[in-house]
Order: sequence, then structure tokens, then C-alpha cells
Amino acid sequence: MTEDDGYLLDNRQAEAGERFDALAELFDAATFRHFDALGLTSGHRAWEVGAGGLSVPRGLAERVGPEGHVLATDLDTGWLTGVTPPPRVEVRRHDVGRDEAPSTAFDFVHARLVLVHVTDRARALRTMAGALRPGGVLLVEDADPALQPLLCLDEYGPEQERANRLRRAFRQLLAERGADLSYGRKLPRLLRELGLEQVEADAYFPVTSPAGAVLEAATVRQVRGQLVDRGLADDEEIERHLASVAAGRLDLATSPMISAWGRRPA
Repeated sequence: MTEDDGYLLDNRQAEAGERFDALAELFDAATFRHFDALGLTSGHRAWEVGAGGLSVPRGLAERVGPEGHVLATDLDTGWLTGVTPPPRVEVRRHDVGRDEAPSTAFDFVHARLVLVHVTDRARALRTMAGALRPGGVLLVEDADPALQPLLCLDEYGPEQERANRLRRAFRQLLAERGADLSYGRKLPRLLRELGLEQVEADAYFPVTSPAGAVLEAATVRQVRGQLVDRGLADDEEIERHLASVAAGRLDLATSPMISAWGRRPA
């Protein structure tokens, strides 16, 4: 992530590890499908931006093989260094919104659910695109909460209404911290404006799953104090919501994750 105090979901909190595991369960299959379709292969050099945990760097390392190399960066590398990184994965502290790109030219650069939280998103995107070798691929995957703002798509009862009310409060906190809630849809245009070619995009949209419940509970626990302090929710309704999540009575959707990719001209 970036050094910006605006990041709402602090990776230093214990719940961050639960969120990383849930995000991996929800999105790794879609992300890795893009890796394979875009030609990531043995011998490539890859940069994972804002890695958070190790699941995506591990997936990259499996694809680049013994002759390749993966650089995994984040402002807070605690979740990357808490266990031994896989072979071929180098961990480095880096603020993509402020720091210069690594000196290496990469065959593949990837960021997932990172830039929506970065204040200087334009600079971060330029940094990543500028790190590509000629012919290299940039894959950026980010949420678009404004495109699908509901937590419970089927709002048929008071539990679902409460869940959606708390999701609106969470989005308000994000917006106040500078998050761009419609960023995902902009990615194809932004990649073209950087001069990338063969730009395409798609979206993945989990509607309900056990991992979605884990993600919701961890997220609410992380921001609970801020919701209460801002008068956006009270402890009683948060407790009721967490109980509904734990009981499995809610079908919890995520915001669509939009994946956009392009290639630097050879």
C-alpha cells in the first residue's frame, strides 16, 4: 500500500491476515487465470505491487519457475516476511504512490485491490507502466464499489437491510479517506492513455461464499471503531450484523473486481 494515512484498512491490524486469506480464496483463481492467459511463463521477471500477503507472489513464482524472479513490494511487508517467502520471491518495502520504480525492467507487473486506496493513483499507474520492458504486460485489478454498492443483493428482510446500511457507511469512510469508488471502470481508458496496446478488461463478481462472510466479518471488526466514532453505526447494530454473518443467514456479495490489462509497445 502507500504511506498515506488515508488507508482505511490498516495492514498492521490482526484482521488484515484474515482479510488477505479471504481475498485469496475469493479472487486468486480469477487472477491466476489472467496470468496464464496473458502469457506469464518460465523465465519471466514479475513485480507484484502492494502484495499484502504471499498468495499472489507464490502464484507468480510457480509460473516463472527457477529461471524467473518475482519482486513483491508493499509499504508494510510484515505479512510478506512473517513466514519464509517462496523461492524466487524477493520482498522489498516500496510505496508505489511516491517511490521511483525498481531499476529492473519487468516482463509482467500486477496490482490487485491496491490503487483504489492510493492518493496519487495516476503516479502509481505511471510507475508501474514505466517498469515494463518493451512487450511487457501490465495487469491491474481493482474494485468498483459504485458500480455495485450492495452487500446483500436480495434485500428481503431487516438483516439484509442492516447489512446494506452498514455497507453504505463503510463506503462513506472509504470516500472520506480519498478512495475512488468508481476507479475500476476507468482502468481500460487509463491504460490506453499511458500508451499501452491491446488493452482489454473483464470483471469478476462473487455473489455469495463462505470466504465472503469471513471477509465481511474481518472488515467490519477493523473499521468498527471508526463507524461508531463517526456516528455511522452503533455497537448494537454492529453486533447484530456480525451475528447474522456468523450464522450464515446472509448472502454477501463483493464489489466487482475489474481486471484490465495492456502491453507496452515493443
